[in-house]
Amino acid sequence: MFAWSPSDMPGIDPNIICHRLHVNPACKPVAQKRRNFAPERVAIIEAEIDKLLAAGFIEEVSYSEWLANVVLVAKQEKGKWRVCIDYTDLNKACPKDNFPLPRIDQLVDSTSGNQLLSFMDAYSGYNQIMMHEDDKAKTSFIIERGTYCYKVMPFGLKNAGATYQRLVNKIFKEQIGKTMEVYVDDMLVKAPKRADHIGNLAESFSLLRQYRMKLNPSKCTFGVSSGRFLGYLVTQRGIEAHPRQIKAILEMKSPSTMKEIQSLTGRAAALNRFLSRSTDKCRLFFKALKKGQRDKWDEECEVAFQNLKTYLTSPPLLSKPVPGEDLFVYLAVSNSAISSALIREELGAQHPVFYTSKALLDAETRYPKLEKLILALVVSARKLRPYYQAHRVIVMTDFPLRSILHSPDASQRLMKWAIELSQYDLLYRPKTAIKAQALADFVAEFTPSAEKEKLVNQKKESSKADGTSAEPSQPGDMWQLRVDGASN
Repeated sequence: MFAWSPSDMPGIDPNIICHRLHVNPACKPVAQKRRNFAPERVAIIEAEIDKLLAAGFIEEVSYSEWLANVVLVAKQEKGKWRVCIDYTDLNKACPKDNFPLPRIDQLVDSTSGNQLLSFMDAYSGYNQIMMHEDDKAKTSFIIERGTYCYKVMPFGLKNAGATYQRLVNKIFKEQIGKTMEVYVDDMLVKAPKRADHIGNLAESFSLLRQYRMKLNPSKCTFGVSSGRFLGYLVTQRGIEAHPRQIKAILEMKSPSTMKEIQSLTGRAAALNRFLSRSTDKCRLFFKALKKGQRDKWDEECEVAFQNLKTYLTSPPLLSKPVPGEDLFVYLAVSNSAISSALIREELGAQHPVFYTSKALLDAETRYPKLEKLILALVVSARKLRPYYQAHRVIVMTDFPLRSILHSPDASQRLMKWAIELSQYDLLYRPKTAIKAQALADFVAEFTPSAEKEKLVNQKKESSKADGTSAEPSQPGDMWQLRVDGASN
């Protein structure tokens, strides 16, 4: 069941699955000219080729019509290189395999809340699937000392992920969604009750042996209460952003180049599910990336960046919905974005399930506020369709959204949205005195602009210089927000 080296991998029986290359007959084969490398890099390439030959993954080939080049990609570890094959031309000639991949958010939801988890990783998973005999030569590549082709499915082929997902779906078809979750080569065995975990593992191990799939022992973790899965930290308590992703932003210096701003937006996008009103929080970063907006990391951007860091110092713990329970959705709009928060309630306390956010297009920014709120609901339903299909969703709003949607005088746009939303079980309810909503509305209403903050800071500095106080001298000069603490 475990492989300690490539020699321990017999490979999946080709009668069960093998990888095919369905090249478009209208596409002519492309033989790339051999690229030249410095002597030290040639040595790295040839050492890797020797390993692949010894493992039985490749073989020499002659008279191949398709020829690709080797590419060296730097690893994170300094001085280390990964040898890859540039299959750009071959991939262009192959139509996309539309075999569906699971939705990551659904897999993560179904993984959280279990007492025990086991994370499994196949040993060089792609290479355990054989290439079809008729297609091996199409994977040919060229180096200084000759031409070779793959006997096994290599990384870099367009539809390799779909082939691998097809295999694991076949192997674990009775376990997926019950005792296992699988996303391509990420496999996880779960158990809501500790006592069931050994039996679930034994069932999975039996199937692995039956199909001759080998695991990498150094990348497997068994019988733990939490772990990283598809970029999230899943625990019995719920779903958390991975500390490494948060740390990457918290330790990031203020961007000074376009590339650094792009890096920031990419890192923030990976945390969208955890960011309330993420589009509003990151709007200025994207604005700085627009054409003609170079060197526009100004004071407003810096304030937004520091606010994002402050928010991420205590990111929310996301909760997993219980089948059949009602969910709540709160909507928020601004001049440039719409947002929603999907919430579940347990013992009188409300817990976030998913945050969504979308930047408004130019025409959408001119919608009336009520239409923006309805659009926020439509976008939430589109992005979180599985939740809306499986649960009754209560729309918490003080605006007459239902009446507007079903008005006989509704515009074509509103009628279209009403038809789209009619497939879901929606209930519209006025917002009650919920502390979280009150705080959210308060912050949204009274957050000062960067210009106001700048004026306040200037006033404070001026006061310090002349020895006067900029603090309010009368109790009535201060305002306070009071809540009754009745809910969380």
